[in-house]
Amino acid sequence: MAVGAAACSSTNSSTTTTAASGGGSSTAGANGRTIPQSAFSDHTGVTATQVKVGNVSTLSAGLFKGAQVGTQAYIDYVNSTGGVNGRKLALENGDDSFTGAGNKQATQNALANDMALVGNFSLEDSYGGAVLAANPGFPDVSQVLDNATNKLPNVYSPIPLKDGWSEGQMQYYKNKFPADVNYAGALLADSPSAAQTWAGEKYVMQKAGFKLIYEQTYAVTQTDFTQNVIAMKNAGVKILFIDQMPPNYASSVLKALAQQNFHPQVLLGAATYSNALIPAAGGAANVNGAFLAQNLTLYQGADATVVPAVGTFQHWVQEASPGFKPDLFTIYGWLSAELFAQALKDAGSNPSRGSLLQALSKITAFNGNHIAATTNPAAGKPSNCYLIAEVVNGEFQRVDDPPVTGPTAGFRCDYSYVIKPGT
Repeated sequence: MAVGAAACSSTNSSTTTTAASGGGSSTAGANGRTIPQSAFSDHTGVTATQVKVGNVSTLSAGLFKGAQVGTQAYIDYVNSTGGVNGRKLALENGDDSFTGAGNKQATQNALANDMALVGNFSLEDSYGGAVLAANPGFPDVSQVLDNATNKLPNVYSPIPLKDGWSEGQMQYYKNKFPADVNYAGALLADSPSAAQTWAGEKYVMQKAGFKLIYEQTYAVTQTDFTQNVIAMKNAGVKILFIDQMPPNYASSVLKALAQQNFHPQVLLGAATYSNALIPAAGGAANVNGAFLAQNLTLYQGADATVVPAVGTFQHWVQEASPGFKPDLFTIYGWLSAELFAQALKDAGSNPSRGSLLQALSKITAFNGNHIAATTNPAAGKPSNCYLIAEVVNGEFQRVDDPPVTGPTAGFRCDYSYVIKPGT
């Protein structure tokens, strides 16, 4: 797999302008991104042989350990090819301990020592976002949950998040399960970032014609969903969206459904997709028939024979952390590091934070060698494309998807990505 994914470079020329705030001057890069002029002389973390990057994630209870494993895995891979423009990458990990103060401090540490942040994942990222807002020349290439941080000109994501959803997924489910449309249920985490994401999904769900008759949040400490399942059964839920649940929560829901002999159509998502899900749920019988929609390949291994990048990902994750079971946060870390490495290559032989940001502002197409649906990181535009899979005999299998060898690389690209009005 090449160091950089396929990308289209903008032909926009850069011009120097007066900064809107904070004094000094700035450079207008491509796609409306503004870069402080001082960033072009800032070589923090860069030596003749090495580029240091930081990662700030939540490691409490192993919550988002995958973000650092995936970032390290891609760094190990790219270093095995000789690095980027003759320099090896080095990762400095930070743990925010699931606190805002910890996230802010770890971000400040990275600001002082590293060229950029790469592959972060935390529910507390708004605190680090304040540091990024005050230091617009400091790049962050990560999956960011906080809406305000996502809008900063120095933040780039391989899979940009917006307050919306792919309408194609909802239309597919509506057509697949027409008798269930008026009896939908949903469970979502009781956190600001989850509420924000859910608002976008709910808007598109209802736009497609679904009627929610049960909608409930759960605390991060909740481990037993029996009462939720009983309530859904009594309410008459026929189709259940747990697509935003991490596998440790989703598996508990699936076990409770089986224990109560309640079998609505279960819909899974990118957060739920994991090789750990089925064993934790009590076995294949408790998960068979569940459907999955996501904008990533079946990177747990099912697509390894048809998407070479999946095999590469799987191999280097085990090199970085033997025995580790990759999850969504692992692939986020991997793709973030790949996007960073591509921009670093384009930033030239004497890279600065400014030249890195300028290179990032020109990456308008990215898919990690088809491990993900193609997005536009420079413009912060997500993809409308997705795949559909079903759990059959304890295995995730593609259904109703175009061929991987086709023009959409195995993703369904019908309908649009719809953003909730007013966001």
